[in-house]
Amino acid sequence: MPSFSLAFVLLFSLSSSCSEHEKSSLFLFLAGLSQDGGLAASWRSSTDCCTWDGIACNANREVIEVSLASRGLEGHISPSLGSLKGLLRLNLSGNSLSGHLPLELMLSSSMVSLDVSFNRLGGGLLELPSSMPGRPLQVLNISSNFFTGSFPSTAWEKTRNLVALGASNNSFTGQVPSSLCISVPLLEELDLSHNQLSGHIPPGLGKCSALRVFRAGYNKITGTLPYQLFDATSLEYLSLSNNGLEGTLDAAHMYKLSNLVFLDLAMAGLSGKIPDSIGQLKKLKELHLEHNNMSGELPTSLSKCTSLTTISLRRNNFQGELTNINFSTLSNLKTLDLYGNNFTGTIPESIHSCSNLTALRLSANEFHGQLSKRIENLKSLTLLSLTDNNFTNITNTLHILKSSRNLKVLLIGLNFRHEVMPQDETMDGFANLQVLGIHNCSLSGKLPIWLSKLTNLKMLLLWNNQLTGPIQSWINTLHSLYNIDISNNSLTGEIPAALMEMPMLQATVAHLDTKYFELPVYQSPEYQYRSFNALPQLLNLSSNDLTGTIPPNIGCQLRSNDGIVKTP
Repeated sequence: MPSFSLAFVLLFSLSSSCSEHEKSSLFLFLAGLSQDGGLAASWRSSTDCCTWDGIACNANREVIEVSLASRGLEGHISPSLGSLKGLLRLNLSGNSLSGHLPLELMLSSSMVSLDVSFNRLGGGLLELPSSMPGRPLQVLNISSNFFTGSFPSTAWEKTRNLVALGASNNSFTGQVPSSLCISVPLLEELDLSHNQLSGHIPPGLGKCSALRVFRAGYNKITGTLPYQLFDATSLEYLSLSNNGLEGTLDAAHMYKLSNLVFLDLAMAGLSGKIPDSIGQLKKLKELHLEHNNMSGELPTSLSKCTSLTTISLRRNNFQGELTNINFSTLSNLKTLDLYGNNFTGTIPESIHSCSNLTALRLSANEFHGQLSKRIENLKSLTLLSLTDNNFTNITNTLHILKSSRNLKVLLIGLNFRHEVMPQDETMDGFANLQVLGIHNCSLSGKLPIWLSKLTNLKMLLLWNNQLTGPIQSWINTLHSLYNIDISNNSLTGEIPAALMEMPMLQATVAHLDTKYFELPVYQSPEYQYRSFNALPQLLNLSSNDLTGTIPPNIGCQLRSNDGIVKTP
C-alpha cells in the first residue's frame, strides 16, 4: 500500500509539471537574450515552467502561451520557441529584439497568433516551403520593425486561416500580392502602410469578401483606384493616403462600400469631384481627402452621411458656397477642416446646428460677411480658425465669441482689414483661450487692456497690424504666455522692465515647464490631434518704433533660456 501511494504521488507530480523539452526550449530562448527584463529570476525559481512569469499552460500542463510584451527584452528570438508543440499564442511585442524572425515560428503546427511588432527585427520574410502542409496561423503582426526585401507573395498559400496581417512600418518593397485573397480567403485586416511598396493596387483585392480593414498608406503605390476594389463590400476602413495615385473617385462603384466607416485618401494624388454617390455611405464617420487636386462644389448628398464625425478637405481646389450643404443633418460632426480651398459666400447657418463640433477651420478661402451670433450654439467648440478670408466687424466677432467657454484656439488674422482693435475695457470671457491670433489685419488702436484678462493665454499673435502706444506693464500678468509676436506694428515707448516678471523670461520656470497642449485639428491623416509641444519661447518686438535699450536682465535671461528675442 505505501509503495502504491508513493507511485501515485510521483505520477501526479510528473503530470502536474511542464515537460523537460518545454523547459529546455524556454531556457534556450532565455539564453538568447542579452537583457531579460528579470525573467531569469522568475524562470529559475521553479521547476514547473507553467508557473513562470509570462507562461500559460492548459489542463494537460502544456505551454500554450508565451506573453512577454513590453518587458525590455533585448537579444535574438530563439528558434526553439517553434518546437513548443502546444503553443497557441506568442506575444513578444514592444521589446528591442533584433536579428531575423525564425522560420520555425512560421512553421509551427499549433500557433494561431504571433505578435513580434515594435521590435528591431530585420532581414526578409522567408517564403514557406511549397511541400509544407497548411498552418493554423490566424493573426500575424510584424509591424514596426526593420524588415526589408520584397513582400512575400506565395508564403500566404500555407496560412489560409489568416484573419489579420499587420506588416506596417517596415521597409518592404515590391507590390501588394495580387492573389492574396485567393490564398487567404478569410482575411479581415491587412495593414501594409508605411513601407516602400510600389506598383498598382491589384484588382484581386476585390475578391477579399471578408476584408474589413485595408491600410496601404505611405507607400509608393501608383495608378488609379481599380473599380474591382469596390467589390470588397465588407470594407469598413480604407486608407491609401500618401501615395502616387491618380484619377478620380469612382462615382459608379463607390456606393458598393456601404459598410465603410473610415475613408482616408489624403495626399493620394486624386483629382476630380466628390461623387454624389458618397451620400450612400450611411455608416461613414471619417472622410479624409486633404492635400489632393480635387475640385468642384461639394455634393449636396454629403448631408446624407449622417454618421460623419470628421470632414477633412483641406488643401484642394474645391469651390462654391457651403450653403448647398445641409449641415443640420450632421449632428455627430466634430471636425470640419476646409482650409486652403476656394469656397465663397458666408458661413452657412446650418453649421450652427452641429452642436458637437469641436474644431472648425475655414481659413484660406474666400468667405465674407460677419460672424453670426448663432455660433454661440457650438458649445463644444475648441478651435476656430477663420484666418485669411474677408470677414468684417472684429468688434462684433469678439463680443460674440467671448462667451465660448471651451474655446482654446482662436485664429482670425488676415480679416477685418483696416478696422480698429476693440478697446472695450469691460470685455471679458475667453476663459480657456490658449492661442489668440489677430495678425496681419492692419488694425489700428492700442494693445487692449482686456488682453490682460486672458490668464490661460499661451500664444499671442498680433504681428503686422498698425497698433500704436506703449507696451503696458499689465502684460506681465499673463503668466502662461511663452510665445508673443507683436512685431511690425507702430508701438512706441521703452520696453517695460515688467516683462522680466513673466515666467517665460525666467530661466528656472521656462526650463521646468515644457509647454504642451492639444489642438483638435488633423495635422496628419494618421493622428487625431496636433500638438504644440515645446515651442521655443519667443518674444518678437521687431519692426516697431520702440526706443531705449533692451533691459539687461531681459537680454541675459533670454540668452540663458535659449529663447528668441527680436527687437528693433
